[in-house]
Order: sequence, then structure tokens, then C-alpha cells
Amino acid sequence: MSEYDHEPVRGLPGELPPGEAILWQGEPEWRTLVTSALHVRLVALYFAALLVWSLATGARTTAGTLAVSAVLVLGLAALFLWGVHRTTVYTLTNKRIVLRIGVALNKCINIPLSEIESADLKPLGGGKGSIVLHLKGMPRLGYLMLWPHARSLRIFRPQPILRAIPDAAAVAKQLFDAVRQVQPIVQADNTASGPALEGYPA
Repeated sequence: MSEYDHEPVRGLPGELPPGEAILWQGEPEWRTLVTSALHVRLVALYFAALLVWSLATGARTTAGTLAVSAVLVLGLAALFLWGVHRTTVYTLTNKRIVLRIGVALNKCINIPLSEIESADLKPLGGGKGSIVLHLKGMPRLGYLMLWPHARSLRIFRPQPILRAIPDAAAVAKQLFDAVRQVQPIVQADNTASGPALEGYPA
């Protein structure tokens, strides 16, 4: 039994109200999440540079310590991101986006489609990608509450992000179409007035 067995609908805090329907649900793809979140590659390069420097200067004991530290740090990062993958569900309905997140403390964050000012699709290769959401005037979400489902280093005005999702372009198109039903929008060529959804296919 898991802490999510009580969910009336997977990924949602309650039953859908009349008139609301799920358009898409998904979760981060673990391998892509590992390579794209927490700057794991930069951390690995940092340890590799220190290791090479230690070996070049003859500090073999330091090199051994660095190697063990690298394995521990990268292993813990991968384990944490595996937990993120297992506990995260992103849901797009015709009214809102719901982020069910939290490895240790689960929570659901509701973002009305009418509060999306713009969005960016960030391709990550292999059809996978992340969608960054820029919000309007809804109460600001705490960075720590969202992390790691928040754009890096945007602490004072956090931007939610759907990380490492498969078939990201198709999901972005679904989001584009859903938002278009609730507010005026503008595509990247600025041919209409309203909030921009940049990077989405027409």
C-alpha cells in the first residue's frame, strides 16, 4: 500500500467536477530526468576534474576520497530522482494543470489554464522535453514547495515545470489547444493578441 492509494482519481486530490475532463497524464522519464535535472552532468564533470587534478599531482589518497564521494553524491542524486519519477503525476485537464509531486511529503498543486501567461517547450532529445510555465497574478508558489519541478535559479518568482516528459511536443500542442479554449493566445509569430505560448507547434 502506498500513500497514493487513497486518490479518487490518479494524480488528483478529488473527483473531477462536472464539465472537467482529463486530456493528458504523464510523469517524468527517469533517465532523461537524471541527465536534465539537478545539473548532474556538471557535478560529474566537477568531480572528474578534481580527480584528474589529484592524480596529476600525486595525491592518490585524495583521489580515492573524491572517487568515493562522487559515487555517493551521484548515486544519491539518481536515487532521489528515481523517487521523483515514481511519485510525480502531471495532469492536464480542460480547466487546469495539476502537479502531484513530493517524494517525502506529497501535495497537489492546481494551476488554472487562465493563469498561464506563456510557456516554453525545452526539447531534451528523443521526443522528450520539459514545459516551463510562466504564470500571471495567481498567488506565488514557493520555490522549495515546487522543487525540483521549478525552473532552476528562478527563486523569487518560481516557474513550474513539467520535467522530462515523453512526447513533449504533442503534450505542448494539447496544452496550447486547451489554453486557447479559455483565453486569447498568441503564437510565436505574434499573429494574435493575448498571452504567448512560445515553442509550441502551430
